[in-house]
Amino acid sequence: MSLAPTLLPASQARRRIHDAAMKLFAERGVTRVSISELAAAAGMARGTIYSHVPDVDTLFEDVAAQLAREMSQRVASGFGAISDPAQRLAIGVRQYIRRAHEEPLWGRFISRFGLSHALMQAVLSSEPLADLRAGVEAGRYRITREQLPAMVCLLVGGTLAAMVTVLDGRGTWRDVGSDTAELMLVSLGLVRDDARAIARAAL
Repeated sequence: MSLAPTLLPASQARRRIHDAAMKLFAERGVTRVSISELAAAAGMARGTIYSHVPDVDTLFEDVAAQLAREMSQRVASGFGAISDPAQRLAIGVRQYIRRAHEEPLWGRFISRFGLSHALMQAVLSSEPLADLRAGVEAGRYRITREQLPAMVCLLVGGTLAAMVTVLDGRGTWRDVGSDTAELMLVSLGLVRDDARAIARAAL
């Protein structure tokens, strides 16, 4: 039996569809779903899905980009007046790992697909790269500008691996998050005591 059209404001309907898509992508480990699968997961009629999803083939990229933007905004809101790149890096890393613990489905999606083109592009065009560059230019970090792309890979890969560790129950988000942030800061050239204090500051 087909579902009746779902009368929701456009923004709510898109959010519901994206949430359903994220669940399917995360649980199945795929980047493509059919309109029928999406309609069933969202509890909506196929016609409603067609109205809000112009191209199902780009849905994965749309969902990934939306999640990246949303998380970047969430992390940035936690910075407050903090301008030190090292503190901002530690906050960002720990916030990602904390959210994976608090929202396991979100964590599974990000940890599975964090190295996808869509998510990597979002990272490369957002504040983490700008903060890394600022840290290098200010002498806070002891890496070269030429090493920034490799450092971004280390930052993203390390954070994703730490999220999996927490999701699999092999450590708490507090311990794994702080240890990951500390080791990243040490790799950037901070002395161990400084890195440890920053990585364990209250969020």
